[in-house]
Amino acid sequence: MAIPNEFSTMMLQQLPKAQVDELLAAIATEPTVSIRCNPAAKDAMDMGLASLGVKSDGTVPWASHACWLESRPQFTMDPLFHTGAYYVQEASSMFLEQAVRKIGESPMRVLDLCAAPGGKSTHLASLLPEGSLLVSNEIQRGRAQVLAENMVKWGRANCIVTCNTPRQIGDSGLKFDLIAVDAPCSGEGMFRKDVQAVADWSPDNVKMCALRQRRILEDIWPALNQGGYLIYSTCTFNRYEDEDNVKWIVQELGAEPVGLEVPEEWNITGSLTDDSLPVYHFMQHRTRGEGFFLALLRKTSGNSRNMEKAFRPSGQPVPAHCREWLEGEFEFAAVKDSITAYPKELAGMMQQVSLLLYPLVCGVEVAAMKGRDYVPAHSLAMSCALCGESFPRAELTRQQALEYLHCEAIQLTDIPKGIVLLTYMGRPLGFAKNLGNRANNMYPQQWRIRRDVHSVDAQ
Repeated sequence: MAIPNEFSTMMLQQLPKAQVDELLAAIATEPTVSIRCNPAAKDAMDMGLASLGVKSDGTVPWASHACWLESRPQFTMDPLFHTGAYYVQEASSMFLEQAVRKIGESPMRVLDLCAAPGGKSTHLASLLPEGSLLVSNEIQRGRAQVLAENMVKWGRANCIVTCNTPRQIGDSGLKFDLIAVDAPCSGEGMFRKDVQAVADWSPDNVKMCALRQRRILEDIWPALNQGGYLIYSTCTFNRYEDEDNVKWIVQELGAEPVGLEVPEEWNITGSLTDDSLPVYHFMQHRTRGEGFFLALLRKTSGNSRNMEKAFRPSGQPVPAHCREWLEGEFEFAAVKDSITAYPKELAGMMQQVSLLLYPLVCGVEVAAMKGRDYVPAHSLAMSCALCGESFPRAELTRQQALEYLHCEAIQLTDIPKGIVLLTYMGRPLGFAKNLGNRANNMYPQQWRIRRDVHSVDAQ
């Protein structure tokens, strides 16, 4: 891998030559592999490792339920991965957890602005206090669909996935207590994982990214409550996209940086340009993981707004048996041949967000009309609020599960006819309609495994 000379020159302006040499040497090594388990899945860590057939190579100290792996398995061919039991995420970016814990334990209205493919959003969904609302946004439609899939698999009912520009959200009048901006960047921290990031890098691209990041921050700033928090992050090392932009936020938008407690043994690097600035760099020659930068800031100017809104029931009546498919307190709406459930305490706010923005996912899609009847939706199977007694279950072998995820018809024995919840290692995979001689596959076609699940590699 040929690292651009201009990158080395830029780093020499921020680090001693010996450290630049160490960084370049580290970039030439193999990247690490890490997963973060879903705390809603019982024994998720042990289940995940057993299903993957690999060993843990140590826990990630700055994140809960996370570990490195000794090798990289074929995640796509692991049925447990498709149940949302764990997420494959770069360990450095899990440092987000430390910023969230610094903010406090009260319910929050949270926006993850640049959320695809879903690493930070699934992490936030696991971390936020009970009663919090999470809006995960992605501007690109294709990437937003991937984000929606990952959020549905994570199973939280208090989440919305939207496809909007930062300006649209900033102008919407919505207000958030926390906004996470993992800004599009020049990708220096991903050099050893992504050859294309190296090919695309240039000093001009760095400065273009820095300006684009400022435009994004300006557009979204009105949506942050006064006294609210911004988590600003990139996967770069350079001062233009990192330290200089943090100082610009402080001076031009009105904010104060907030320090985090970081044990020395984590080997996280502070500011490369200003020792008084509490920011955090992950650099491959010092910290295990890929390159990453994070700063936590508190907004000191602007206005606040209460997002509390009353829920307004709409659409046709919801059948009683559909309400029984979820455990907990929910508000239900039947609109356009679909039944959606919202956590009762958040229903009004979620309805408001869905009216002001462009939602792909909002709450839990419980059922869809097929003919004259409502049939359970796949998101119901994935939901942590699914009532386990609502449907008969059928536990699948690994090969059966892969065939189901490939959207093939499957055969079930000694299972009642009708809708059946299919599981793997006790975790829901989705629904099938058992006809007796075979079972119709109800897995979403757009999510199916496209590889040959009957190949030797799948065994």
